[in-house]
Amino acid sequence: MTEYRRILLDGAPVQVTRHGDELAAPDGRVVGVDDAIHLPPCEPTKIVCVHLNYDSRTREFMTRLPAAPTYFHKPITALNAHRGAVVRPQRCKWLNYEGEIVIVIGRTCRNISPDEAADYIAGYTVGNDYGLHDFRDTDAGSMLRVKGADTLAPIGPGLVTDWDFRGKQIRTLVNGEVKQDASTDEMEWDMHYLVADIARTITLVPGDILFSGTPANSRTVYPGDVVEVEVEGLGRLTNTIVEGPTPVRDDVGAQPTESEEVISTAQGGDWEFRGIRTPSKDLYPSTIEEKQ
Repeated sequence: MTEYRRILLDGAPVQVTRHGDELAAPDGRVVGVDDAIHLPPCEPTKIVCVHLNYDSRTREFMTRLPAAPTYFHKPITALNAHRGAVVRPQRCKWLNYEGEIVIVIGRTCRNISPDEAADYIAGYTVGNDYGLHDFRDTDAGSMLRVKGADTLAPIGPGLVTDWDFRGKQIRTLVNGEVKQDASTDEMEWDMHYLVADIARTITLVPGDILFSGTPANSRTVYPGDVVEVEVEGLGRLTNTIVEGPTPVRDDVGAQPTESEEVISTAQGGDWEFRGIRTPSKDLYPSTIEEKQ
């Protein structure tokens, strides 16, 4: 396996190779890993994300998966990097982490089978699919304003080639405390399936990325929190939550809300205990009965 990173070196973006605690540029310049200013390890034209994929997350939501995955899209402006600040806008409260493994496309890819997908993957990186659930009441399907705000798609620190995704541990820590802990064996659809599925109708080009889903226990984080996503063999992505300098405007568009679904989703999806209604039926069927 080889790990490539993109950093700012003397003011310019440079791809470097990791050798232990050092990052080496093609021209011979070397910088320490801890001293580097990191950029996202690739430059995507698309950020595609799967809604649900891990068994523990599906059970947490008290739902059942459909026959095939569903997806949403994050704008490129959501892209962020290792050690980048993740911004929670003022007037928003329910910002959640979702530790994930990210597939990076290496070759132009269209109309391939799952068995062929590995040949089109450059490698893998670590990601955190942050979401502002304050906008879930209006955007739960498209997820655009939930997942698309600036800075909410950090990836990194590096891109690792020739990594086998099977049986790997993924963990998310907040201020050093483990919050998510799972294995990729929980995934209903593996990396090759996801790439082939999207590429049936959408051309994927080098640098495009696919977030592959998160396990149970996504929870709310707050300004000052340090969030780390650690994947076996890929490394650890670290970001700090900060409050944005300006509030979400209140003179246009849907406003942040604190409905039962917003709070339940942000705090654990415990609809049956809140007793107001079952989980959203927009995408997935509920496994509990509607309460009167």
